[in-house]
Amino acid sequence: MQAEEYDEQSEVADVEEGMEDQGPLPIQHLEQVGVSASDVKKLNEAGYYTVESVAYTPRKQLLTIKGFAEAKVDKILAEAAKLVPMGFTTAADYHQKRSELMHITTGSTELDKLLGGHGIETGSITEIFGEFRTGKSQICHTLAVTCQLDEASGGASGKCLYIDTEGTFRPERLVEIAERYNLDPNEVLDNVAYARAFNSDHQTALLSQASMLMTESRFSLLVVDSSTALYRTDYSGRGELSARQMHLARFLRTLLRLADEFGIAVVITNQVVAQVDGGMAMFAADPKKPIGGNIIAHASTTRLSLRKGRGETRVCKIYDSPCLPESEAVFAITAQGIADAKD
Repeated sequence: MQAEEYDEQSEVADVEEGMEDQGPLPIQHLEQVGVSASDVKKLNEAGYYTVESVAYTPRKQLLTIKGFAEAKVDKILAEAAKLVPMGFTTAADYHQKRSELMHITTGSTELDKLLGGHGIETGSITEIFGEFRTGKSQICHTLAVTCQLDEASGGASGKCLYIDTEGTFRPERLVEIAERYNLDPNEVLDNVAYARAFNSDHQTALLSQASMLMTESRFSLLVVDSSTALYRTDYSGRGELSARQMHLARFLRTLLRLADEFGIAVVITNQVVAQVDGGMAMFAADPKKPIGGNIIAHASTTRLSLRKGRGETRVCKIYDSPCLPESEAVFAITAQGIADAKD
């Protein structure tokens, strides 16, 4: 009898390990470890679609779900923690895990080199900021196509989620870029899930829908263009600054959770504003700074600054990164997306 139980436990462990390798565990997996089907349904209705999303959520947030008392929340979190590795690991194991991260080509070999040789990293947030017409949206459009390429071609074999806050998304650009990579334009368009955000609350709500879509299909990229535009209009004046930053922090935290949970690349664009520091701004190398302050600075893993070059060329600079040296690369905006600048 004990041998049978042992075999059964080993089998369950093997299944869990296999599912872990494939990606996040569906929320229904909690039923197998003692959480009732009705509680799983409530979690699902509250916007939790994976075991990871539950495990990564603060206790007080789960307590806001109707019918969830402290004892029940503690039990659910305890069971979720058994399925999701959240403890210490060795640096060697983490190094191995990072070596398995996929990258998405930007379309420019020089820009890819600047980003460590492969392009945009999955599992983290990359922020791109600059003035208007510096190429922010053009990079996003190119990535929406290149993320669909296979790994050997510089892609991540996944679909794209695109949240547009300023009405700058143009599907015809995707068609032009798809033709450059010999991809079927109709298939490329079908693989991009697009949503227009109309206010900052709607922008945050769309992340819940994005989470649901990612449990149903393989996505490798989430774009938010621009992440801060709606905050500038929804919150005005110094009196609302604190409320704006708190709302923005929650939005960015959710983005980071999705990057961790689904292993996708998150790319956000940001606007810039002229510094109002009086005389000091006169001596700054660049008197413009990205919006969002420390909140967005700490949330972004890699921050890229764009500026205009000659003609259609643009200059990208590593503004902040935990592992990339401060350097610059020149690229061009072409009819078929981002490419290397011609000498």
